[in-house]
Amino acid sequence: MKLATIIAFDNFTDIDVFLTWDLLNRVKEKHKDFEVKIIGTSDTHISACGIVLKMQGGIENCKDADLVFFASGPGTRRLYKDEEYLKQFNLNAQKQIICSMCSGALILGGLGILNGLTATTYPTAFNELRELGIEVIEDYHLITHGNIGTAAGCLAAVDLISWAVEKLYDESVSGFITNSVKPVGQFKIS
Repeated sequence: MKLATIIAFDNFTDIDVFLTWDLLNRVKEKHKDFEVKIIGTSDTHISACGIVLKMQGGIENCKDADLVFFASGPGTRRLYKDEEYLKQFNLNAQKQIICSMCSGALILGGLGILNGLTATTYPTAFNELRELGIEVIEDYHLITHGNIGTAAGCLAAVDLISWAVEKLYDESVSGFITNSVKPVGQFKIS
């Protein structure tokens, strides 16, 4: 069984969590042994748009996950500086795929996962990520290094998740997911 975790927190960006949830759950059409959980530090977290979302586990689940996805949102501005929050993670970029959307890169930076690497994030977080000593690539929506990926702009989640799923499985599964959400006329039916 492969496990993907989506990390939510209070004031997360709705589309990051819900689009990623949808994309990752499409993997189950090809691999029944795939599980996706939205996890956090509380039983529920409230999105930036006010949706109360029940968690499916705590962030301690990350240590056993094959894929760890950090959402973005205003809530990241507090969390990436919160040592108590950060020390709860036990991640291993040699064994896990670790990725972030937009300001979720701040949490990766706070964890030290981006040390010595380039990364991208949403323009409103460029300076904060630079303050962590990370070289920010401003003009590209997806930056990957080994098992670490950062993406910028909510719809870049499609490319980020496609990249992550290809690393977990193969191009046929990632292509299936990507094609399943492309506008009509932009994909081939197979």
